[in-house]
Amino acid sequence: MAQSMLGTIAAKAFARERLVPMCDWLAVALAASLPWSTSATSILAGLWVIAVIPTLDATNLRRELCTLAGGLPVLFWALGVIGMLWADVSLAERLGGLSSFHKLLVIPLLLIHFRRSERGSWVMMGFLLSCGVLLVVSWGLYLFPDIRVGQLVTPGVPVKDYISQSAMFGAGLAIAIDLALSAWRQARSGVALAYVLFALAFLANIFVIATSRTALVVLPILLVLFGLKRFDWKWAVAFLAALILLAAAAWPVSGYLRIRVTTILGEVQAYRAENARTSIGERLEFWKKSIDFIAAAPVIGHGTGTIRELFRRAATGESGASSLVAANPHNQTLAVAIQLGLVGTIVLYAMWIAHLLLFRGEGRAAWIGLAVVVQNLVGSLFNSHLFDFTHGWGYVIGVGIAGGIILRNASRNSHSPEWPMGKPRG
Repeated sequence: MAQSMLGTIAAKAFARERLVPMCDWLAVALAASLPWSTSATSILAGLWVIAVIPTLDATNLRRELCTLAGGLPVLFWALGVIGMLWADVSLAERLGGLSSFHKLLVIPLLLIHFRRSERGSWVMMGFLLSCGVLLVVSWGLYLFPDIRVGQLVTPGVPVKDYISQSAMFGAGLAIAIDLALSAWRQARSGVALAYVLFALAFLANIFVIATSRTALVVLPILLVLFGLKRFDWKWAVAFLAALILLAAAAWPVSGYLRIRVTTILGEVQAYRAENARTSIGERLEFWKKSIDFIAAAPVIGHGTGTIRELFRRAATGESGASSLVAANPHNQTLAVAIQLGLVGTIVLYAMWIAHLLLFRGEGRAAWIGLAVVVQNLVGSLFNSHLFDFTHGWGYVIGVGIAGGIILRNASRNSHSPEWPMGKPRG
């Protein structure tokens, strides 16, 4: 009897050991799929969860859920579930609203897995290489417009949309500049130059092809943060001066960039004067109505999945921008406050703060995790990025894997050689 039990335990342990590397490779594929396909990402995320669950034990799961970084995403999801109780909409709409929260449940699982796995850097490199392939395809389609690949809505944007592409390239840029810095510190000037050119290709693509206004706000913040975090003050000043020169050079070169920036004031004026449906005007209309919705139910909100119905009621009999019906108010705070009120908003910001604190240290994992959180937080001023598919999964994958690496390094009381540190020379 005892021998049989020991055999069963050993068999289960062996099965777990075989599943762990499978989870690593599925995570690599998951990250690599994100810039390209929503369906592939959904399938791979489901397969990863199925594969990782048998490898978990109650002790590690309980430990992660008791931390702020791992527990608050689950609490946020739980509030979404509870918020369905008082939502005055159909069950389908409530479930549709809750679907935006589901991906957050993967964060503690990723933290647990990559706390024990040594292959977290593989996932980041898989994502970077995938972004690199998309970068080549994007520039190829832009420079050679005679090449036909389906019906492109935006030239040089072969998949998804320009907002998603600019977000993925912004994340790729954050990884590439840190790899360049690491190579330079190791006196590998050729490799450093290659990564610098890689980063500049991402930056140029964002400025010339996939010019998202949100990215134009997020990128300067990320780059300034990188200079302040990864250099001493002398090198930080030099880095920031180089950024200013790059921005000055990009302005006359990119006509699309100039149009995206200079038309902002005109769009606001058209909205105010004529209630015109411009990009900026629509956001202003959504925000104005959202504030009214929140004022009507400030503490616990209107319930999960109620955003579209509230906008539908408010648009009845209206015209122009006021007639729009949206399920997304284009601001993460408003999207949460409408449904879950002040209670949900507090949990949202607590989660963001917990993840910022997780990445307050030094090293590449800390930088990448910080970049992911800051990109999501700043971008969520103008979009509901945590609830969007590509941006939301980017947050989950980035926080979960970089956070797992941080926790792994902390448990060893040393820094992994896969994520080198050091001060810049000179």
